[in-house]
Amino acid sequence: MSDPLSPAPVALRARPGRKTRLQNRLAAWRAGLGQAARGFVSQPEPRTIGSDTRGRQLMAGNLMFAGIFVEAPDTSPWTLDPPSDAFEDELHGFEWLDHLAAVADGSGRPVAQSWLAEWLKRYGRGAGPGWTPDLTGRRQIRWINHALFLMNAQDRLVGRLFYETLGRQTEFLARRWRASSHGLPRFETLTGLIYSACSLTGMERHLTPALRALAQECAREIDASGGIVTRNPEELLEVFTLLTWVSAILGETGRRPDPAVNTAIMRIAPTLRSLRHSDGSLARFHGGGRGAPGRLDHALAQSGVRPGITSGLAMGYARLSGGRVSVVVDAAPPMMGARAFNAHAGTLAFELSSGRRPVVVNCGSGASFGADWRRAGRATPSHSTLSIEGYSSSRLGPRASDHGVVRQSLIDGPETVEVQQSQSGGARSIALSHDGYRKTHGLLHLRSLSLEEDGRLLRGEDGLAAMTEADRDVLDRVMARLSPDGLGYSVRFHLHPDVEAKLDMGGNAISLAVKGGETWVFRHGGEGQMRIDQSVYLETGRLKPRATKQIVLSARLNDYGSAVSWSLAKPTDAPRRHRDYEQDDLWH
Repeated sequence: MSDPLSPAPVALRARPGRKTRLQNRLAAWRAGLGQAARGFVSQPEPRTIGSDTRGRQLMAGNLMFAGIFVEAPDTSPWTLDPPSDAFEDELHGFEWLDHLAAVADGSGRPVAQSWLAEWLKRYGRGAGPGWTPDLTGRRQIRWINHALFLMNAQDRLVGRLFYETLGRQTEFLARRWRASSHGLPRFETLTGLIYSACSLTGMERHLTPALRALAQECAREIDASGGIVTRNPEELLEVFTLLTWVSAILGETGRRPDPAVNTAIMRIAPTLRSLRHSDGSLARFHGGGRGAPGRLDHALAQSGVRPGITSGLAMGYARLSGGRVSVVVDAAPPMMGARAFNAHAGTLAFELSSGRRPVVVNCGSGASFGADWRRAGRATPSHSTLSIEGYSSSRLGPRASDHGVVRQSLIDGPETVEVQQSQSGGARSIALSHDGYRKTHGLLHLRSLSLEEDGRLLRGEDGLAAMTEADRDVLDRVMARLSPDGLGYSVRFHLHPDVEAKLDMGGNAISLAVKGGETWVFRHGGEGQMRIDQSVYLETGRLKPRATKQIVLSARLNDYGSAVSWSLAKPTDAPRRHRDYEQDDLWH
């Protein structure tokens, strides 16, 4: 086995403590005393999306889980010493089955069957790290989805163990779903239990209590506007996908639709459409990524909810769109408190996509690259917004260890975010402010954005202002400690790695060449200094951060207010309809 090519990532899932591990092991042992699954009442069609390329990589022994690459040809993955907890979680969750099943010529089947058989022998009776409620739910869904793929020409003993373990896992989920964390882990747990009750002979009795528990979780975690408390768009997509699977399997097995599930789906669908960029990906905020290729479109199509986007804010995000351009802005306070260990200090940050291409982005979550990258990715300078020199708009709390996982909650951030949307002539505008710097500096961040109807021009202004007498008193005390140069601040525009930036027009503008052939030009009003700096694009599934660039507008505040203006526009001679034929690399 080779050494990992990237540092061990920070596990995002809560690790069970010693007491919980013992309770899980005891529950798994007791679950084995119950009834084994005798067969399938109904087997749902696989709804998960796999990659032929990823499947062939797995067959060759190139294991890529949680951002860590391990080269292990002709080696069982269960004999490896996992380089991280997150790597181990992905291995025991069996999501890799989707990729092996996607290999076009069926050659992934023997590998999948071999890995399953060894897992059953090693861990099938309740041993090992995979016996947590959420991982068991995730694994159960994949086993049921791919049962025909796994059992075709399979050894009889392995087949018997497979059905025994399906029954054991069902009973385990029924006993331990309450031990799963609220949010996505519990949705995974209960979806696995519902899949089992609908698909496996003899497990039908678990359906009613599982649906009742799912309804309670929907009421607790999904608000009236279709959002979740973490405000992580990718996490919302995962929850939505699980709910659409529940709805589909209920329909396929002739059961009545569940009102709570359908209501949640109806609420979430327009929110996700509002968070969907013109390139089909999700906006990347609060630890979320772009989403697996095709996952968002597939889930929205499967939901059956008629197309439409939310008017006003969607889960606290504002949207501007014109022509083939989309702009998504973080327009609400971040989650704060004990559960806010993935929240980012990115209030008022925005992302912009043009057609199939992301242009302005946030750096993203560094969780898969280790604790230092994770911390850096959460800071305000890693977002396309304004930051005061040396400060973030929200602060991280002290580091705390939770069963070996180092976590830092987001604390002391914006309490009030003001948003005003308007339309004038051919442009849609939004004016925003947040008070994240009020306690530390007595300042509000003010941002205005205006996108022309055809999407060819985005105008913006960013500033800081002390609005009240109390604010000025705080600012005066801060300024008294500074040099006569005043208080430095910067507005950053992080660029996607496929965007090439270069100074133009004698240094008065920056030209952006976008993959696919488009060109954009960035200008500023002269109130500050403009430069191109190095940046990174943090993307789960990569071995290391991707190098990219950022545009930085720097200025200094010497009074009770200061602002910089800027614009991002297509050249006047650029074609109105651009054809982008360049092929994408969907799987990295």
